Amino acid sequence: MAKILIKQVKSRINRPARQKKTLDALGLKKLNQVVEKEATPQVLGMVNTVRHLVEVTNA
Repeated sequence: MAKILIKQVKSRINRPARQKKTLDALGLKKLNQVVEKEATPQVLGMVNTVRHLVEVTNA
């Protein structure tokens, strides 16, 4: 599987609990934090849920 880099670029403040939990599941706790994940369907679905808060690039 391909690796992707996920960076949180917008704040989690005033977001629904579901989106906050999705960011936590991705390992994103701070603004501008970057995590590297496998591009599995589950991870891509989570990224799609919070696509307005994150930036995704190929690793």
